[in-house]
Amino acid sequence: MQKRKRRDQDGLYRRPDSPYWWASYIDASGKRVRRSTGATDRREAEALLAKWRVEAHRARHWDEQPPRTFEDVMVEFLRSRRERRTWNKMRQHVRKLRETFGGLEMNALSPADVRGHIEARKQDGVSNATINRELEVLSAAINFVNGELGWGLPNPVSRRKLREPEGRIRWISQAEAEALIRAAESEPKAPHLADFIRLALHTGCRKQELLGLEWKRVDLQAGLIYLEAIHTKAGKRRAVPLNRIAREAILNRLRWRAQHCPASPWVFCDEEGNRIGDVKRSFATACKRAGISDFRIHDLRHTCAAWLVSSGVPLPEVRDLLGHSTVKMTEKYAHLAPDNVRAAVAVLEGESRSSHGGKRKGLTVIG
Repeated sequence: MQKRKRRDQDGLYRRPDSPYWWASYIDASGKRVRRSTGATDRREAEALLAKWRVEAHRARHWDEQPPRTFEDVMVEFLRSRRERRTWNKMRQHVRKLRETFGGLEMNALSPADVRGHIEARKQDGVSNATINRELEVLSAAINFVNGELGWGLPNPVSRRKLREPEGRIRWISQAEAEALIRAAESEPKAPHLADFIRLALHTGCRKQELLGLEWKRVDLQAGLIYLEAIHTKAGKRRAVPLNRIAREAILNRLRWRAQHCPASPWVFCDEEGNRIGDVKRSFATACKRAGISDFRIHDLRHTCAAWLVSSGVPLPEVRDLLGHSTVKMTEKYAHLAPDNVRAAVAVLEGESRSSHGGKRKGLTVIG
């Protein structure tokens, strides 16, 4: 208790899980705030803490909201997201946002400012999807500083999402998949490629989920591979079952590891035991050899989903396997389950018979 009191009075403290100085102070609402300064130098951290205390004092006693620039907002937001796997992507979006909003006082951010960014990016030839991702970062940053720091900034980004075209879905047949695997098996510089393709097709895992897979997260007895939150795009852990083909691919990798690099922690590694960084080049070569065009590595995941849905697996189960955050993301495969619609149309036949005393009537098609 005494240690906590000294920390709160001093204002700056260290945490064993962080390289930065942390600050403790009372905000404008009277609530104690503890936050990272993002500074390893104590003098820099002291200057930040003094600034935050002055701002809190002015807001508490004079009801004054200090001006918050775009840079102020983004520094706080990115600092809070530093440990996330999407941090580098977010920084790229912030760079583009800064071209429009750099130096702007966010206290007065208006819908016109947001529309200006949209128009500028459209003139750059950027897709609606990319613009939406940038606006999502801007909105998330504003919501963060409002919720966590009580800045009370307007957020005119809401309800300004642009219409996006339906996502690309490219998948291959079982016969094409077999041809692709045969082509991959003849790649002398990529002995791992065929097993990578088998696992992707039969687990639906993303490229980096497989390339980053460690042996300690493979349970052959239970027939599962485990993905922790830090390994997945959605940031949620999941267990992926192994069917017979996926299990055989894992066993192939295990035998190869025993022969070349028994101490390697990686399922997909080279002869020295180092993790395989990418399979893009060898995969493209195998596709060309198999006569398959316009097919990307991520399309292996689409193919897994397409096979499952076409076989009648319910969308919620496909969602759970793929690790989608909502079933809405899985619904893009719904058109591959025509039997569901056929069953629905069959109901109309029953309605037609019952409405005409059991006598079957055909439906008139107006064209």
